[in-house]
Amino acid sequence: MEGEGAGRRTETGTTQVEPAHWPPSHCEALKQYVAKGMSYTDATNALNARFGTTYSRSAALGRARRMGLGGPDPSRAPPVLTEALLQRLRERRTADDFRPLEFFRHPPVFERVERVQLRCVEVDPRRLTLVELERGDCRFPYGGDSDGEAITFCGRPRRKGSGYCTPHFHLSRDPAAPAERTVSAAPLRLVDAI
Repeated sequence: MEGEGAGRRTETGTTQVEPAHWPPSHCEALKQYVAKGMSYTDATNALNARFGTTYSRSAALGRARRMGLGGPDPSRAPPVLTEALLQRLRERRTADDFRPLEFFRHPPVFERVERVQLRCVEVDPRRLTLVELERGDCRFPYGGDSDGEAITFCGRPRRKGSGYCTPHFHLSRDPAAPAERTVSAAPLRLVDAI
């Protein structure tokens, strides 16, 4: 079965697939529309309006191809780019016409900055491995800055609602941000209304 069928809408709004065979009258109409120079979209819309079908543009293109319509004209050779034509194109383009595009700017060059070692003086970390960490231990990482250096974790008791102990929590947060999550009154009102 060729894949050139179309659907027809039923009263319930579902689509029934029409047979893949195009009736000769539909093929003849498609040939006429293409010969008039209509686009395949317009030809398909005209076919659907005339015969009450719902052919897709792709179905019309496929059928036209199988009928030998609409392809590039093999008798018409592509234009040849001659040296004279190339010279005319080069003359049109002068140095004044050339403007570099804005997005071809060079990326900025950043200077290498020495890495600052963050540390928390208040904490004496236990330096536990990932396997040694338990549920309530601080997960603030230590090490791993150089190749081959092991990564360990603080391991001190965690702050409630955080993965870090209190000093590491404050070290990893913006000082201007509130330390605790604020509870909105809106959900509480909804609970009271129930």
